[in-house]
Amino acid sequence: MTRRGAGQAALGFDDAPIGDIERTMARRGRTVVIGVDEVGRGPLAGPVTVAGVALDLTDLGWCEGLDDSKKLTAEMREALADRVRAHARDLEVVRMPPDEVDRLNVLAASLEGMRRAAAALCERLGLDPTDVVVLVDGNKPMPGWPGPQQPLVKGDGRSWAIAAASVVAKVHRDAEMCRHDATWPAYGFAQHKGYPTPAHLAALRAHGATPIHRRSFRPVAEVLEDATS
Repeated sequence: MTRRGAGQAALGFDDAPIGDIERTMARRGRTVVIGVDEVGRGPLAGPVTVAGVALDLTDLGWCEGLDDSKKLTAEMREALADRVRAHARDLEVVRMPPDEVDRLNVLAASLEGMRRAAAALCERLGLDPTDVVVLVDGNKPMPGWPGPQQPLVKGDGRSWAIAAASVVAKVHRDAEMCRHDATWPAYGFAQHKGYPTPAHLAALRAHGATPIHRRSFRPVAEVLEDATS
């Protein structure tokens, strides 16, 4: 059995299908849950984008069809993101820019973004963080969170709240990277969204780093070092 630290909620849903977590929490008398997820830990450029989604556990019928954003087409993600915006109790998007990713490291930036998103939702909805369970995608809890939280490995395929957050974050980040493509068309950001594809690496070597590249990531650091040597 995994030992859980203070502030983590032992829910016990390792093999349950998506949505069982929320349905069981509703049966136990809870009325709201927050799910947090990030997109963009692997890219060389652009932000880590985090979304938090608060679900009303008394109104889950619209959640059918929510799933890990990576399993969905762009059109499906757009439609589901619109559904989340229309039916979720509230949502929050936090952008962790490249300089903050460089300063904190990408994992710490992701967890800090999750904490900020959950805190913003609690404040706006008038919720005491100690009374709300936050479902966190991944295997790490949010440092400094005062209330109950449950890290869920592959949580975007296990929890509707996390799946909703993953879809919102992905749609938001993809749109930003397409805007960056218009500013720096030589890099192909609209196609690879900042991930280290062969085309992106070739453009990086040919044109150097843009202001949205992450200086602490090795391919970018090597290009910057070559430019100054």
